Amino acid sequence: MSFAVEVRDLTVRYGRTTAVDSVSFDLQPGVIYGLLGRNGTGKTSLLSTIAAFQRASAGTLRVGGEDPYENARIMASTCLIREGGDFLDEKTKDVLRYAAAVRPAWDAELAARLVDLFELPLDKKPTQLSRGKRSALGVVVGLASRAPLTMFDEAYLGLDAPSRYAFYDALLEDYAEHPRTIVLSSHLIEEVERLFERVIILDAGRVLVDEEAETLRSRGTTVTGPAAAVDEFTAPWRVVARKALGPTVQAIVVDALPADARTNAAAAGLELGSVPLQDLFVHLTSPQGTS
Repeated sequence: MSFAVEVRDLTVRYGRTTAVDSVSFDLQPGVIYGLLGRNGTGKTSLLSTIAAFQRASAGTLRVGGEDPYENARIMASTCLIREGGDFLDEKTKDVLRYAAAVRPAWDAELAARLVDLFELPLDKKPTQLSRGKRSALGVVVGLASRAPLTMFDEAYLGLDAPSRYAFYDALLEDYAEHPRTIVLSSHLIEEVERLFERVIILDAGRVLVDEEAETLRSRGTTVTGPAAAVDEFTAPWRVVARKALGPTVQAIVVDALPADARTNAAAAGLELGSVPLQDLFVHLTSPQGTS
């Protein structure tokens, strides 16, 4: 089971500050989403509202077809793990026992395997754990909850590189056997992008991009060659970056190029290349990312 999420004109304000500004999108059941955005673009506020940690200031939100706020059924089946974990000041084993009690789909066997994988000390409180171990505890709770809607908000940043990759592999393995709606908010785009099936990019509290991950990846193209030829070739499309390398220029285009683009580029003495998703994200969200 997994939950669909419908967001329409959702706004979140804190006093005079607008964190999320009239956003609309859907999260389809059984899909892994990447939620990307620079610091302060509203990612945490958006996820906290979806998880019913707070009310929206305006707009409508439906999780599994219902308003999630103070909705016991929906909240029991929605799991948001934020950096730091939001854990009770109890021993780790008691944190896991409490999570099992409030999560109907909790898998104790998976939790035990992950505890061993991340070498979690069960007799210590979260406040006594290192940042990495607190992140590991969040990963265990998030994955073992098997919640129909599971969201990780930078929750694994404290893990070292081997542990992060172990988390990615464990998530994919369990998702394949137990599909659900998963949202990953991360700054480590280069590492985690292989998990994404669809990507939502927030910029200044608004949705900048909402599309399939493969479609987004295919939009980015580098065009390299003599300056005049590059400028002429890229004129019909949106250029988000342009860098001079002596007499040579490299431009990054974010529009889908036509089927004959590679042939036309070769005839003009130009070279086309791909753009990593992380680089594309940086250019799309940069204030100087237009020309």
